Amino acid sequence: MIAYLNGEITHKTPTYIYVDCHGVGYHVNISLNTYSKLESLQKIKIFTYLNVKEDEQSLFGFYDDDERSLFILLISVSGVGVNTARVILSYMNPDEVRTAIIHDNPVALGKVKGIGPKTAKRIILDLKDKVIKETGTDQVILLSPEGNTIRNEALSAMIALGFPKPVVEKQIKSVLEKNPNIEQVEDLIKQVLKQMN
Repeated sequence: MIAYLNGEITHKTPTYIYVDCHGVGYHVNISLNTYSKLESLQKIKIFTYLNVKEDEQSLFGFYDDDERSLFILLISVSGVGVNTARVILSYMNPDEVRTAIIHDNPVALGKVKGIGPKTAKRIILDLKDKVIKETGTDQVILLSPEGNTIRNEALSAMIALGFPKPVVEKQIKSVLEKNPNIEQVEDLIKQVLKQMN
């Protein structure tokens, strides 16, 4: 299996990109979630999943391994193919999908085009335990759509480390107000930890 591609994006649409790796161009199908993160990028390391059928092979790409692992879980559900999984991840981000699964919310999943009530319930039934095991929690964080991915990543990381969400949110906000130019998640976490000491 191709684990990832590291190269230059030579063509870009909301549903697929071409990635040039040493002169070989790969057609990579993507979700809108991934597109929104790579829209302004020229070079990329994109995580991939190779779907092999009798009559075709197609490559799916993900901005991070978090989205890829959720995609692989989704296609393990009977009745959910690669294109349906991509539609789900275009309509909802990975955190929203996990939250819907963990909190038994077939209505949220049912809003996705092509997902009926039966399929939504089957996704929840098949994946709830796996998602809880994967995240190590039965409470997935619904992050605010402020578009600040390093804020979201730092929040998720610190909650995973056992810090209480309200405290972390407050500290992250405070650090970002003082240092709005922080670009790396690691730097943000370090500053928050320093501030909490």
